[in-house]
Amino acid sequence: MRAYLFPGQGSQAAGMGKALAEASVAARAVFEEVDEALGQHLARLMFEGPQDDLTLTENAQPAIMANAIATLRVLEKEAGIALADKADFVAGHSLGEYSALCAADAFDLATTAKLLKLRGRAMQAAVPVGEGAMAAILGASRELAQEIADAAAEGEVCTVANDNDPSQVVISGHKAAVERALPIAKEKGAKRAILLPVSAPFHCPLMQPAADAMAEALGQAVMRPPVVPVYANVIAAPAADVAEIRTLLVQQVTGMVRWRESVAAMAEAGVTHFVEFGGKVLGPMVKRIAPDVNVTSVVSMDDIEALTKEI
Repeated sequence: MRAYLFPGQGSQAAGMGKALAEASVAARAVFEEVDEALGQHLARLMFEGPQDDLTLTENAQPAIMANAIATLRVLEKEAGIALADKADFVAGHSLGEYSALCAADAFDLATTAKLLKLRGRAMQAAVPVGEGAMAAILGASRELAQEIADAAAEGEVCTVANDNDPSQVVISGHKAAVERALPIAKEKGAKRAILLPVSAPFHCPLMQPAADAMAEALGQAVMRPPVVPVYANVIAAPAADVAEIRTLLVQQVTGMVRWRESVAAMAEAGVTHFVEFGGKVLGPMVKRIAPDVNVTSVVSMDDIEALTKEI
């Protein structure tokens, strides 16, 4: 069995997608459609930078999605390999869940781009700059990371945001609380705790205004049942019902990204080959969670050609 994976924020880099667009009509069509949907030259920003503008959440989220979907479309349209024929599940990390839903034909490309643009803006606006923070706790279980967060909270928000893999858990919340967590993590036996260079405290209760905005937007968005089940971040289980997926996407804004559990559940369900489209971040996480599975990261035309021989 096979699962297609889609990366989250942090995968953006100036130059992303440029070589793919130069080599493939199918890839160019994706970037052009996203530009038209958003009414901006996002592709130019992806290809040329500046990096600071690309890293803005409202740009990074649709850009990462566009790059991943462009990679998939090249495989589908130029190699004739349809997702529904080769993938048993799809999943994405945080914003990558929208990419996964687009890949599985639940959202069309223009809708996905618009939703992610709004999601990025709403998440950035939910908490004033400087009031929130996130930190990676390395060498700690999710349970230990939550214990650290609870000890640091002191009446403020501090909670586990991403359970990424057995070696990395991310906490999120008020800046002072997250900063208090750093020495506590060391005291409690974590290998290392480091503040992350993010602009807002994602996946924690402080994101409730963004969740409300997404509830309204998702309620109006046209959505179809995905052609294959999507493993949802907040339940670490497959979802195929449209109403349930909408609810889970809203919960995801404030809820934990249960990535470790999602990958473990897919492996337990029989997935032996994970294919990451548009990035090389999730593959190493997957190998730390399920060392015996095969992982392929697909970014370039060479990667796509190699994948066509594998599947």
